[in-house]
Amino acid sequence: MITPPPAAWLDAEGDALLAFARGAATDLGFGTLDDAGTVPDPARAELWITCRMTHVFALAALRGRPGAAELADHGVAALTTTFADAEHGGWFTAVEQGPDGPRPAGEAGGRKGAYPHAFVLLAAASATAAARPGAADLLARARAVSTTRFWDDEAGMVRESFDRTFTEPEDYRGVNANMHTVEAYLAVADVTGEDLWLDRALRITRRVVDGEARAHGWRLPEHFTPGWRPLLEYNRDQPAHPFRPFGATVGHWLEWARLTLELRAALAARGRDPEPWTLEAPRALVEGAAREGWAVDGADGFVYTVDFAGAPVVRQRMHWVVCEAIGAAAALHAATGEEAYADWYRTWWDYARRHLIEAPGRWHHELAPDNTPAAGTWSGRPDVYHAYQATLLPRLPLAPALAPALAAGLLEG
Repeated sequence: MITPPPAAWLDAEGDALLAFARGAATDLGFGTLDDAGTVPDPARAELWITCRMTHVFALAALRGRPGAAELADHGVAALTTTFADAEHGGWFTAVEQGPDGPRPAGEAGGRKGAYPHAFVLLAAASATAAARPGAADLLARARAVSTTRFWDDEAGMVRESFDRTFTEPEDYRGVNANMHTVEAYLAVADVTGEDLWLDRALRITRRVVDGEARAHGWRLPEHFTPGWRPLLEYNRDQPAHPFRPFGATVGHWLEWARLTLELRAALAARGRDPEPWTLEAPRALVEGAAREGWAVDGADGFVYTVDFAGAPVVRQRMHWVVCEAIGAAAALHAATGEEAYADWYRTWWDYARRHLIEAPGRWHHELAPDNTPAAGTWSGRPDVYHAYQATLLPRLPLAPALAPALAAGLLEG
C-alpha cells in the first residue's frame, strides 16, 4: 500500500463523500448536486448520475456503511422502472416528473447513448456483487442491450447513440463512451465469469490505446466518424464542452492508463499472457499527462485539454482529472513497484487536499487556472464517483474490479 494519505484518512474521506452524496436521492433516482449538497431540480434526473451514485452506494454497501444498501436499492429500483423504456428497450438519458408520472425529459431525454448505458452496466454489476435485490435481473437486461444495440463486432467498439427506437444512429463515434464501456465490461466479466466481456474490453482497448493513442504520440483523439476516422477539429468552437471537448483530454489519458493496467491484470488472473503494450502504453500515457498536462502554465494542477501539438487549450482544473491521476499512479506503482509513480501519487493527493477538498466530503469540481473555485464547465458538485473511487483504488488489487474485490475482502487497511 502506498502512503500518504493513510488508510484511516482515506476511510474518513470516503465516508464524508458518502454523507454528502446522500442528499442526491430523489423520487426519480439520484439528482445532480449543487455546492450545498442538495438537488436544485428534484423533478429531473440524469441516467448517468443515477447509475454512478448507485455504483458508489453499492461499493459502500459492500463495506457495510450504514444506509448504503438502501440507497443502492433505490438506484436499482429507479433503473428497473423509472428510466427503463418498456416499449423500445434500453434506458432514457434523462427523465422528469410529468402529470402522469415519470417521462423522458424532452427529445434529448429519450435518446439512448452508449455512455450512460455503460454506467447502467457498471451500476448493475456492482449492485449484483453486493447481492442487492433485483440487481442480477437488471444486469441481464443491460448485458442484452449492450450486445444487441451498442456493440459493433466488426469494429470491435460500441456505437455512440440512437434515437428512442434504436433505428437512427448518431453520425459520430466517441472514445469516451468506449472508455466507460471498458470499465463496465471488466466489472461484468468478473461478476458473471463470462470471458466474452473481457475479450470485448481487450478489443476496444487495443484499438484505442495501442492503436489511436500510439499513432498520435499518446495524445488520444476523442472524436471519430462512423468509420472510425479521427475528427481532430471536432468542437473547436466548443473547447470546454463537458463531454466532447476539442483536442485531447488529459484526464482520459490517465483513466485509460489505469483501465489498461486493470485489463492486463484481469487477463493474467485468467492465465492469459497480456500483450507487452498493456504495460508500455500506461507508462506513456501517464508520463505524457504529467509532461503536457501537469503544472504547465505556472500553477499546479492538470489542464483540461491540449491540442495535438501538446499546447494547452482549456486550462481549467477538473477534480475528476486529479482523481484519475491518483488512480493511474497507484496502478502503475502496483504494476511496476517503481518509486517514481509513488512520488506522483503523493504529489497528486497533496494537490487534491490543498486545492480541491474544501471540507471533508466536499470537493470543488472545477478550478480556474489559478486554483480558485470556478464553474465554467461544471456547476455544483454533481456526484462523488471519481472522488470516492480515489479513496479505494490505491488499496485494492488491479483485478478483480472494484465491487468484486470488495466482496472478496481484498481492501487493504
